[in-house]
Amino acid sequence: MCYAIPGKVTSIEGKKVTVDYFGEKKHAINEIVDLKIGDYIYAQGGYVIQTIPAREAVEVLETWKELFFELRETDVRLSRRPSEETGIGKSFSLILDKAAEGRELKREELLRLLRSEDPAELDLLYKTANFLRQKYLTNSCCVHGIIEFSNYCKNDCVYCGIRRSNSILRRYRMNDEEIIAAAGEAIEKHGFKALVLQAGEDPEFPAERLTGLIKEIKRRFAVLIFISVGEIGKERLQKLYTAGARGLLLRFETSNSRLYSNLHCGDKLEERLQDLRDAYKLGYLIVTGGLIGLPGQTAEDLLDDILLTKELKAEMYTFGPVLPDGPKTDLVLKALAVSRLVDPENAKIVVTTGFETLDPDARRKGLLAGANSVMLNVTPLKFRKLYNIYPQRAHEEESIEKQIKETLELLYSLGRAPTDLGL
Repeated sequence: MCYAIPGKVTSIEGKKVTVDYFGEKKHAINEIVDLKIGDYIYAQGGYVIQTIPAREAVEVLETWKELFFELRETDVRLSRRPSEETGIGKSFSLILDKAAEGRELKREELLRLLRSEDPAELDLLYKTANFLRQKYLTNSCCVHGIIEFSNYCKNDCVYCGIRRSNSILRRYRMNDEEIIAAAGEAIEKHGFKALVLQAGEDPEFPAERLTGLIKEIKRRFAVLIFISVGEIGKERLQKLYTAGARGLLLRFETSNSRLYSNLHCGDKLEERLQDLRDAYKLGYLIVTGGLIGLPGQTAEDLLDDILLTKELKAEMYTFGPVLPDGPKTDLVLKALAVSRLVDPENAKIVVTTGFETLDPDARRKGLLAGANSVMLNVTPLKFRKLYNIYPQRAHEEESIEKQIKETLELLYSLGRAPTDLGL
């Protein structure tokens, strides 16, 4: 239910097309062979995923047009920075004024923001991040779905509930038809246009099986597919891309190699980073980020994580708390807000399920601190609770209908459009 809004193709140059949305021009990559100027299309994540009949497109546009401009007005109102602030030091205000003007902040300035514990300062930080989100990306909010199809994993990462050595966890693997059926329900019944297929590093899902699944889902449905199955190497990445996957969700977790080695028994941070770099070169949309609240993690480490995410050319930033003994809510919000200041024009910043587990009001707080993406769990309920990466995960027993209803209500109250296009 990242609702795609129909747009009209106005130009085609090789694989690059220009699409008109309510008079606003956007660009997308086209892989549909017979696409023509004048066609109406759905695009997602910068890719054309489907053509639709003109009559159907016009009907959808008429339905959404008035609502979208109403939402934009609400968003503009809620994202204004205060004209005057009292009780905040001049040096802190000047840093945020500089960010609001679009100027790049120095490392020591970013650290000053991350280290603040003053409620008034943090309030202005969050409002500035939200202002920049609206300024550059308007009121778009991506709402992707995720299917967790296996909780088997060959790795033994110390923080993860599905690690190999967790002998009390009841394991499951969805079969191929169950995965395809779950994808079909999310796409056809609930309107999702982008899905993440996620699992542990399960040897029962080699490249050949995954490519077959991706091809079959793409054959049956129009959808943008992200994969999240751990480190798989350049060769498998190429196979999955050829099959139709276009996004990779893989957190590097920490840019500090010492902290990384404490989390991963014998694994090397550079190998994970190489997977992300290889994926980007192959054409994948990159979704990555770090863990917040790791033992021994400093403000310098957290800033390095944010800067590395930008360096990796991430399409989406995903930062979540270490659970169950998570950090304070404000530390997560600071990471989201500083991420927006570091990459104001491009970043899609996710309010993670982990953050929602830490704080029941995390989604609203995160969206008002610079975030503009959420992910809903469309894994069948009989499997979802078993994907126990941390205890008492948010939404693990909620129907997708309830998740969608509550998400839309929140987004509309904040003036956000549930699409990756700001209108």
